[in-house]
Amino acid sequence: MQLSYNKLSQQPRVFLKLTGVSVDNFNELIKRREPCFEQLAAEKLLPGHTSRLATNADKLLCVLLYYRTYITHTFMGYLFNLHNSNICRLIKKIEPMLAKKVTIKKDRSLTVEKVLKLLADVTETPTQRPINKQKKSYSGKKKRHTIKTEIVMEDSGKIVSVSKSHKGRTHDFKIRKAEKPLPINAIKLADSGYQGWQKLQSHVVLPYKKSKKKSLTKEEKDHNKQLSSKRMQVEHKIRDLKLFKIISDVYRNFQKKYNLRFNIIAGIVNIKYGF
Repeated sequence: MQLSYNKLSQQPRVFLKLTGVSVDNFNELIKRREPCFEQLAAEKLLPGHTSRLATNADKLLCVLLYYRTYITHTFMGYLFNLHNSNICRLIKKIEPMLAKKVTIKKDRSLTVEKVLKLLADVTETPTQRPINKQKKSYSGKKKRHTIKTEIVMEDSGKIVSVSKSHKGRTHDFKIRKAEKPLPINAIKLADSGYQGWQKLQSHVVLPYKKSKKKSLTKEEKDHNKQLSSKRMQVEHKIRDLKLFKIISDVYRNFQKKYNLRFNIIAGIVNIKYGF
């Protein structure tokens, strides 16, 4: 048994479920990465052994299947008829190549004057309990150890910014302050975790919070309801990201690569929606 692009692409629905992207989106990824594959082949000093994954499409398929399912390298090796160490080296080689074109470039689209509305939110990925400094990784909201990352998207659905990844204890607003300010004239929609942002920038729309002494008025409740319906777009975008189990299941790898992988997946989601 050995998976291959030629076999799997004959079943588009199965291909989509296993990789998280359609065959057309996959071909777009291959087209963007083709120059890097050619450069890698040219830089190879010795021919060595011929890879069992002969085509670039098969190599990319292996990486996307890993992101989508997050199964072990041993399981991946069984599916592709490779040793688990070969799977590890393959992923390590392909990821930097993907990152050159697919990732979200830092603030690349935020300087464009046409950006009128931005939605920001922080998502959390569960992680294994660290050996040292466990409290810094513990999220009081999720009641477990997590990694936090902020995404900023346009009203059109395009992800335009991905923050650095932080320990689970870091507050959402602190993550926002660590990033570059968003365009001044853009309307910025966020949840109650961003309380205080309105003091740093203008045009920030936040929900009203009820206190013990004062309940919300009808107008404030209507405001919160309308804001929630608009912010649902970013929640749906987070759902698209978390279709890839590597950032929704418990993250088992070294955390230094987590942000790179999050960026790659965010870029894949943009391609998926034609951005």
